[in-house]
Amino acid sequence: MFGLNKRDAGLLLVVAGLALFAPFLLNPFPTDSAMAQFNAGYPDLMQRFVIFGVFAVGFNLLFGLTGYLSFGHAAFLGIGSYSAVWMFKLLGYNILPGMILSVVVSAVFALMIGYISLRRSGIYFSILTLAFAQMLFAIAYSDLIGRFFGTPITNGETGLQVYTSDPQFFHSENLPDIPHIFGQKMQSTYTLDVGAWSFDFNFGYYFCALILIAAFYLAIRIFRSPFGLMLRAVKSNQQRMNYTGLNTRPYTLAVFVISGMYAGLAGGLMASMDPLAGAERMQWTASGEVVLMTILGGAGTLIGPILGAGFIKYFENIFAKINDNVLHSWFSFMPDGLENLMVALVHPFVGKGWHLTLGLLFMLVVIFLPGGLVEGGQRIAQRLRGKKAAEKATDTSKTPAE
Repeated sequence: MFGLNKRDAGLLLVVAGLALFAPFLLNPFPTDSAMAQFNAGYPDLMQRFVIFGVFAVGFNLLFGLTGYLSFGHAAFLGIGSYSAVWMFKLLGYNILPGMILSVVVSAVFALMIGYISLRRSGIYFSILTLAFAQMLFAIAYSDLIGRFFGTPITNGETGLQVYTSDPQFFHSENLPDIPHIFGQKMQSTYTLDVGAWSFDFNFGYYFCALILIAAFYLAIRIFRSPFGLMLRAVKSNQQRMNYTGLNTRPYTLAVFVISGMYAGLAGGLMASMDPLAGAERMQWTASGEVVLMTILGGAGTLIGPILGAGFIKYFENIFAKINDNVLHSWFSFMPDGLENLMVALVHPFVGKGWHLTLGLLFMLVVIFLPGGLVEGGQRIAQRLRGKKAAEKATDTSKTPAE
């Protein structure tokens, strides 16, 4: 199917199924139940799942295939956001020109940064990418270029947004004043009520989901191509390849640019959901986040980065909302003294302390599942296959010989 083997086609179908049926899968609990706190099927969070999934899939092409760890990939995420917002300011709220510019500008910056950074490898490469990202963050936060030209480019710490005084040459009264695709609003949502459950179907989310499926398909083709095999060889032993007379820099630079384009695309999608771009999207913490997503899901695997992105964004948005009032409602069936004790014990791990819970889980995954969540799934599948094989062998041994 689509030039993929059976296994890769199965993975593509799994990702497509998870993305298309997410409104059902992420709302397993009735709306009015106490467990509804753990539902994640609302549009804003679902959009974050798939947007950061695109970001992580692109980062995995660089880190998972070549072993080059970039600590500055959030720079391309911010560049993509700024590019999209500038297209909204100049042309109008149709997101397609903004998406195209986000990818193109991110590719240009990735080419320049990669050309210099890839002269080094290992920790030196990582530090160089971090340095470039922090430089771009400082430039965006201070709007240094805007001050030089006498007009705001990034609008500094306030962030870049669209104003009524902006040109918007292709905007008309017949088109919405929010991001759209040929008049179809990105934020338009249809709510389906089924008994005690409520499911939201958001147009913007499904647009991002289709982008994720396409980006995942492209990643599969890169993984299985001769180009992908060359990148794996770079990760395995780049020095040996250099000794054979093969110049690996064009390959590593190409995948660095492709990875930057994925990040820029994710940044453009973020601006398309919320037409605002700020320097905080370029901070080193955002770069560290995508590293955690990739490692947690399984670096070098196809579906791992998507799982890692969903896992981290779920914790960030669901566990962060659990406060003492919610905890008291959970343990209200206990005597007062025991209830207060349980709240005091759980309190450091939720709300503002969700990072602690995520950190502990990340430690457990790194220690017991070095291959990430994908390795955990593979172990479970192997055990199930082993049990089935054992049961089949037992049944065969009981069958009388003829």
